Amino acid sequence: MTRISLNNVCVDFPVYNSTSVRSLKSHLIQAVTGGRVGSNDRGYVVVRALENISLDMKEGDRIGLIGHNGAGKSTLLRVICGVYEPTGGCIKVKGKITSLIDIGLGMDSEATGIENIYLRGALMGFRRRWLSTKINEIAEYSGLGNYLTMPLRTYSTGMQMRLAFSIATLEQPEILIMDEWLTVGDAEFQEKAQQRLKEIVQKSSILVIASHSLELVGQICNRVVRLERGALVT
Repeated sequence: MTRISLNNVCVDFPVYNSTSVRSLKSHLIQAVTGGRVGSNDRGYVVVRALENISLDMKEGDRIGLIGHNGAGKSTLLRVICGVYEPTGGCIKVKGKITSLIDIGLGMDSEATGIENIYLRGALMGFRRRWLSTKINEIAEYSGLGNYLTMPLRTYSTGMQMRLAFSIATLEQPEILIMDEWLTVGDAEFQEKAQQRLKEIVQKSSILVIASHSLELVGQICNRVVRLERGALVT
């Protein structure tokens, strides 16, 4: 059974080029990051992006993270994905996570489309042999065909996004993490992508999505979590 448990999770980002809170424009940093400015036990200035977050997410949950820019939504998503390690507290995840954040991460502009399938797929934990069986499927779904044998730098931005989306959604996730609803490609591809995305969301055991759209959150989520300055608001 899938589950995500966060217990008093904190995340601090050190500011190494300053050793005094007074030397920073604290109010400006707070406005940009939504975090708290302080210092750690080594004397470095830190911005606290998350403050004592405790959440329990179980199978069937559709979690909508809301809050202003800098409230900590994206940081929390990256903690769940394992991109950031908590500086305090702990997180336990049971189930395989698929992140639709930065879907083009790890792709190489000098490598061909096929080579990028292996590069991006490896980052997602896919086996090379399994990916080899999916090349034709990706070529057909993305509409890129023989372009997959050409370097990524020859692709338009829309073509790159079509390839990245096709790789990112190859496998049905158990836990799906999204930072805003994903829109990729031209109008024709968007229709296919939206249909696939809706199916993936529906079949996921747990969904966690950060969004500024209260309408979207109301449509697809059964729980809403609000963040302010890195802390939960009840």
